[in-house]
Amino acid sequence: MQGLIGKKVGMTSLFDEEGKNIPCTVLQAGPCVVTQIKTVERDGYFAVQIGFDEKKEKHSTKAEIGHFKKAGTTPRKKVVEFDGFREGQVREGEVLTVDLFKTDTFVDVRGWSKGKGFQGVVRRHGFGGVGGQTHGQHNRGRAPGSLGASSFPSRVLPGMRMAGRMGGNKVASISMEIMKLMEENNILIVKGSVPGPKGGYVIITK
Repeated sequence: MQGLIGKKVGMTSLFDEEGKNIPCTVLQAGPCVVTQIKTVERDGYFAVQIGFDEKKEKHSTKAEIGHFKKAGTTPRKKVVEFDGFREGQVREGEVLTVDLFKTDTFVDVRGWSKGKGFQGVVRRHGFGGVGGQTHGQHNRGRAPGSLGASSFPSRVLPGMRMAGRMGGNKVASISMEIMKLMEENNILIVKGSVPGPKGGYVIITK
């Protein structure tokens, strides 16, 4: 897949030809720089590694600084490999912008959902709770209830829906229509919502 790394700017809405109000997400797509080209002879596979969002050298390791200097660029905060480019299509140090995409086409956007921390079963899985506070029950309204296992099998079965960490997962929004391109600012506006907070990194592929 060919693509770019970007950031989620926020949400807005656009009107179509029929006057319908369409919810859209604003993405900053690039500029990205080609930091390395993996080859079959040296690495065993072909891929193009691109970096996004500059990082100060004092916040980078010596290994990172040396890696990016080979490509003639400064350290980057986010680095991703793409396997959809053709050999010879791009070169190390080349800057890729939103020109890679076209309007009225579709892209896949992958982001990281907002982390919610440790949550109970009511919020995490939509449980209804134990129920009313009658018959001597105390503080059981949001409890998970029975787990269903007694003398057999005497253990909690794998996959049991229980309290735990929620959010912070990689989520993909597939086949999102490109509504508008603002090439001078590397802005891409897609139809619908994209996972993650404002300012969160996204991976846009076509």
